[in-house]
Amino acid sequence: MKRYLVKIAVLAGMVVFSGQALAAEDWYPSRFGADDQAGATNLMTSAKALQAVGLIKTGTVMPIGRTYEAAMPLFGSRVFAVRGTGGLAGGPFGSNKVIWMDDFLATEIGQVGTQFDGLGHIGVGGDTDRFYNGHEASTIFGTGGLQKLGVEHLKPFFTRGVLIDMVALRGRNMNVGEEITVADIEAAMAKQGTADFGEGDVAIFHTGHGALWIKDNAAFNSGAPGIGLEAARYLIGKGVALVGSDTWPVEVVPNPDSNLAFPVHQELLAKNGVFIHENLATERLAEAGAFEFAYIFSPLPVKGATGSPGAPLAAW
Repeated sequence: MKRYLVKIAVLAGMVVFSGQALAAEDWYPSRFGADDQAGATNLMTSAKALQAVGLIKTGTVMPIGRTYEAAMPLFGSRVFAVRGTGGLAGGPFGSNKVIWMDDFLATEIGQVGTQFDGLGHIGVGGDTDRFYNGHEASTIFGTGGLQKLGVEHLKPFFTRGVLIDMVALRGRNMNVGEEITVADIEAAMAKQGTADFGEGDVAIFHTGHGALWIKDNAAFNSGAPGIGLEAARYLIGKGVALVGSDTWPVEVVPNPDSNLAFPVHQELLAKNGVFIHENLATERLAEAGAFEFAYIFSPLPVKGATGSPGAPLAAW
C-alpha cells in the first residue's frame, strides 16, 4: 500500500501542490525522536506557560467541556453508564456515624463526550500497521491497555488557545459535510483580529454543530463540518499542538473524497503527533468573544489508555 504526501512549494507568493508517492518511513521517526511517546505535548514548555499566563487579563476561568451523561450522543456502539450502589456503600462507622456513597462507570473512558484523542487511538494500515512514530501495531496491542503510546506519557497543556469562529464568519451554523479551508481560517482570524498561530498553540473551531448536542443526537452523529487535509497540513505547518472543535470528529465528515475515511485523524495524530479535542463547548467562548485565551488541560493519566475524558479550561 503506497502512501502519498502533498509537497508544498511557495513560489512568488503562490502555493504549488505536487503529489508524490512516498515510503512509509517518510512520516516517521518523529521530529521528537524515534522513541518519543509524548508527541506535540513536548511543545509545552515553560515559555508557553508564561505566554498563556500573560493572556489572563480579567481572571475569567471557563469550563469548555460538556457534562458527561447517558443522554449525550455517542459514536457507533459506544456506551456511557453510571451505576450507583443503590444504597449506602459503607458505614455507619464510628461514634460520628460516617457514611458514604460510591459509583461505577462503564464506558470507553477516553472516547465519549468531550474527548481527547491520544497517540494510540489512530494508526495507518498497510503491509505493516503503524501508529505514531512508526510504532508497529503488534507492539502496542495489549489486553490490559496499550503497551506503548498510552496517555500517561503526555505532558499537561498550559498554552495559548485560539478560537476560530466559523459561525461568525459564515453568519450561520455550518452544515454537515461543509469543509473549513485555509482561506476560511485566515478570513476568520482576520475578522476577529487574532494574531497568527505560534508553535505549541491550540486551535479550536466553533462551527455551531454543538447546538445539536442532546437536542438531536441523530443529526449530530450523521456527520460534521470540519477541517480537511489542506487545513490540517496548514495547522501542522504552523506548529500547533492540538486541534479542537464542537464536533465529534473535528474533521469534515463525510470527506469530500469518498475514498477517504478520517484522513485528518491520521495526518494529525499518527503522522505528526498533533492531538485532537472533540465535543468542546465552543459556543461559550464565542458568546464571550474570547478568541485568545489560556488553554488548560491535563489528560487523565490512565496507563495504556487511547484517550482521556476531562474538564478543559479556558482562562483570559
